[in-house]
Amino acid sequence: MEPPVAGKLEAPPKNEASGLAASSRGELLWTHDDSGGAATLYAVSLKGERRGQLRLENIANTDWEDLAAIELDGRAWLLIGDIGDNNAGRPSIHVHFVAEPEPALLRDGAVRTMQASATLRITFEDGPRDAESLAIDPVERALYLLSKRDAVPRLYRVALPPAPIREAELRARFVGLVPYVTPDGKVGGGVKGKIESIRSRPCAMDFARDGSAAVILTYGEVLFFPRRSGEDWAGALARAPVRLGAHGLPQAEAACFSRDGQAIYVASESSRKLLRYARPQ
Repeated sequence: MEPPVAGKLEAPPKNEASGLAASSRGELLWTHDDSGGAATLYAVSLKGERRGQLRLENIANTDWEDLAAIELDGRAWLLIGDIGDNNAGRPSIHVHFVAEPEPALLRDGAVRTMQASATLRITFEDGPRDAESLAIDPVERALYLLSKRDAVPRLYRVALPPAPIREAELRARFVGLVPYVTPDGKVGGGVKGKIESIRSRPCAMDFARDGSAAVILTYGEVLFFPRRSGEDWAGALARAPVRLGAHGLPQAEAACFSRDGQAIYVASESSRKLLRYARPQ
């Protein structure tokens, strides 16, 4: 069965959608280009139509790889994961907090200029790791990062500083392995060439806002991890997921839950196609 198509992404301009997040304020999705792109976030409709953009004046797009949207301390935030590190050589990675504007400010393709409110500088406790997957749990007040190039992906937890959000240097602590990301056999579904050889590498992650589930995107497929009552994220991600099947996108690197947690959106760095999966029951 072909994955369901929600629409065509009209942004970002380089067609390298490397992060995706559902707005906390309206029926919008946010996305951005990969490394070397503008330090800009793009708002699109749930069908991918361009709505507006945020230009960030005080940060650069070193290697933006994931995006999250959350309400924390009574404010709506967009979290930019400048976390890519292909050669595992960065002394620290960065997560930028940006105040999410009201949807009305993005009408008619408006371009807003803003500054990131705070940057977290994060180091891994066991040395640099390439990561493209970032999620946040506001109840725990913690960020989670998932490594990309380890034989078995490694999950890290970053405790956030107390309110209010501010500049900080933090440590990412290893909390567990995610062993079921690597599938048995080939995924197929149109994943070919170089991507076929790395089809099981995780390249995006998101948590449902009620903490009930996680989604992990690999180059080959979409993985849904339900979370049991009282279970921590390390435990939930250590169990076998529900496999939603091959997405068939070339270099898929962006995924998120809808704001209500009942759908999962997926996008690619090499295609304008926006997919929408119904949440498994």
